[in-house]
Amino acid sequence: MSFASIRIVTDDLDGLVAFYERVTGRQAERPAPVFAQFSGPGANLAIASTATVTMLGGALAPATNRSVFIEFEVADVDAALARLEPEREDVVLEPTTMPWGNRSALVRDPDGNVVNLFSTPTTDRAEGATPVPGRR
Repeated sequence: MSFASIRIVTDDLDGLVAFYERVTGRQAERPAPVFAQFSGPGANLAIASTATVTMLGGALAPATNRSVFIEFEVADVDAALARLEPEREDVVLEPTTMPWGNRSALVRDPDGNVVNLFSTPTTDRAEGATPVPGRR
């Protein structure tokens, strides 16, 4: 089995695509008007209009996620967050160095999904700290 992607279903495809273009610094691939994706090393992020899942009878509801982080490793957490220019109420966690050494900032995307921008420690940031797998 090969992991393919995480897909976010939304009523605001263009708004979500614009947000993730700012996060990734890349333009989304748009093979159809109701679908976009960001492909790259590590994982793929797909974003689809609710029109793509109508046959599922309401099994997916946009803007209702309260249990999943969408994570991006970045070189500079503070700069990545500043580039997004989030509204104050969309910032879940200001840039913070975690006890295990990672630096992390959490922000909500336009649908309310939590996005973790993180960087792993360097010797000048976290002397002797070792990242803990699965903990960002």
